[in-house]
Amino acid sequence: MLIVGLTGGAASGKTAVSQVLKEEGAYIIDADRIARELVQPHKPAWNELIRVFGKEILQEDGSLHRKKLADKVFADPKQRKLLNQILHPRIKEEMDRRTKEIGQKDPEAIVVIDAPLLVELGNHHEVDKLIVVTSTQMQQIERLKDRDGANPEEALRIVSSQMALEEKVKFADFVIRNEGFLEETKKMAREVFQELKKVALQTKKRR
Repeated sequence: MLIVGLTGGAASGKTAVSQVLKEEGAYIIDADRIARELVQPHKPAWNELIRVFGKEILQEDGSLHRKKLADKVFADPKQRKLLNQILHPRIKEEMDRRTKEIGQKDPEAIVVIDAPLLVELGNHHEVDKLIVVTSTQMQQIERLKDRDGANPEEALRIVSSQMALEEKVKFADFVIRNEGFLEETKKMAREVFQELKKVALQTKKRR
């Protein structure tokens, strides 16, 4: 099994790359999706979030109001740290569980861990290869405005809260620059997957 980290910045194009890798045959473990599952009403993480941030982060049906929570944590590094302390150990545990499960079913699998804070949390040390997807800061801000309805100040705050992409690139084995046409990005992702298949084959031969 080859474990590959996939990371980038907010709205840098990770999702598009992840989709291509999945189409090519990779197993995708999506940290954001796991986070959404963990904060379903009445789950332990949901209870902990209410205890720390109050009931004002809930919608009328009891589900998490993600925008309200985001407004709180991106405005205050201390609040963001609290959120990370609640969620990240649980996300990591679930990612590890899923990785192990895939490895038992398919020992030759290429597993992609899609996680925005992979480098910030030091988890990039646990993967065999790391892909970093980059965009310009202006592109990230525009996409956050279009995708999430963020105003320019909110978008800048979200982008600035993460490690600079050029810093993340220093840890990368593969860099996919999503700064032009989407088709170019997808082509690069397919090329990277072919390289990963070669790495997986070499690893298998060494064993």
